[in-house]
Amino acid sequence: MLLSIVQTINSYLSDYVLIFLLIAVGVWFTVKTGFVQVRYFGEGIKKTFGNLSLSGEKHDAGMSSFQALATAIAAQVGTGNIVGASGAILTGGPGAIFWMWIIAFLGMATIYAEATLAQITRVKRDDGSIHGGPVYYITTAFKGSFGQFLAHFFAVAIILALGFFGCMVQSNSIGSTIQTAFGIPSWAVGIALVIICGAIFLGDLKRLASVTEKIVPIMAVIFLVGSFAILIARIRYIPATFGMIFKYAFQPDAIIGGSFGYALKTALSQGAKRGLFSNEAGMGSTPHAHALANVDTPHDQGVVAMIGVFIDTFVVLTVNALVIISTLYTSDGILAGGVIPETINKANLAQTAFGTVFGSSLGAMFVAVCLFFFAFSTILSWNLFGKINTIWLFGEGASKVYTVIALVFIFLGTLTASDLVWELSDMFNQLMVLPNAIALFALTALVVKCARK
Repeated sequence: MLLSIVQTINSYLSDYVLIFLLIAVGVWFTVKTGFVQVRYFGEGIKKTFGNLSLSGEKHDAGMSSFQALATAIAAQVGTGNIVGASGAILTGGPGAIFWMWIIAFLGMATIYAEATLAQITRVKRDDGSIHGGPVYYITTAFKGSFGQFLAHFFAVAIILALGFFGCMVQSNSIGSTIQTAFGIPSWAVGIALVIICGAIFLGDLKRLASVTEKIVPIMAVIFLVGSFAILIARIRYIPATFGMIFKYAFQPDAIIGGSFGYALKTALSQGAKRGLFSNEAGMGSTPHAHALANVDTPHDQGVVAMIGVFIDTFVVLTVNALVIISTLYTSDGILAGGVIPETINKANLAQTAFGTVFGSSLGAMFVAVCLFFFAFSTILSWNLFGKINTIWLFGEGASKVYTVIALVFIFLGTLTASDLVWELSDMFNQLMVLPNAIALFALTALVVKCARK
């Protein structure tokens, strides 16, 4: 009964509310900022990689700009980049990737707004610590009881969505894939995760920043090297792969079946939903990391934040999609023509794709390793975001209790993750968007001012 209710709420939110709301936010800030994602893309690249270091400058409070970006990317690049992209392609066809690109382009303007507002409204406590995130700009946008209601609503939703249920489903992905690939019992993986995560969670912000700034570049290199090995082996199919992405974006009925209207709606909605929840632009999660960056102006972190969306979607997610399409959807692939065998699903699509070149065993191991890095780094960032909101709600003393509860959820995730847990995670994830998007619209003038420097 409860599962059915939550599924109905999720379906309504994702299909009729959030897609249109988040696209509207992206279009709004793209226009209002004069295409900030185009005008300042080069500046964002320079600020991100100009002084790149895996051992960033130490700060008395907060993080370096790159550490904040690494923490944000750790949250963005998760299992959704592999499993989410797989689901979008299976359901919406290769053309869904084109719509993911469109959504990500708009999302770069949205995340610029989130990052700049997080910087503008952050506060520095008496002990020197820095605190920021959507609850701070929500209460800036709306004074009084309405702002407090929206901020409390957001804080509770993100603690449940990311801190508890979200980390549970991420640990489930780690446990199940490692058990399948290497034969290590999932519960043993859970114990190891709790020990490692506990050591990081109970440390200070510097410890988390030190881990994310190292693990994010490493995991990106591992995944990209393996993916480019596949693409080089399938290089003669690359033109056809891009051809399918563009063809089936506008002729989706040729591969999905059904009427043109139904097929186009499916391709667009799958690309939009998976894209939005992959790069997290507009959801209110990554502003927590960007608020902690020590930069000269809010604009400086805004342009860096845009590069996070670019890396998440246009690099990592796109490369994964190219591997899947070039190995499985081309003329010699098992999904050529769009006929999907019963043995193929979104959970094993990537393993199947990598296995066509690496062999099934090595392909499964490679994807398992990548999923471990992606999901583990996401757990670290999501836990931080939940902790920031726990402290805002209940004070510093509640952080230890929050950490213990989060570790319990992480361990339970490696034992089991019911459909209800997944659906609850999705529901609270989507509910976060509502107060965040309302505040973004209300504070448009501040964002435009930053974009104009």
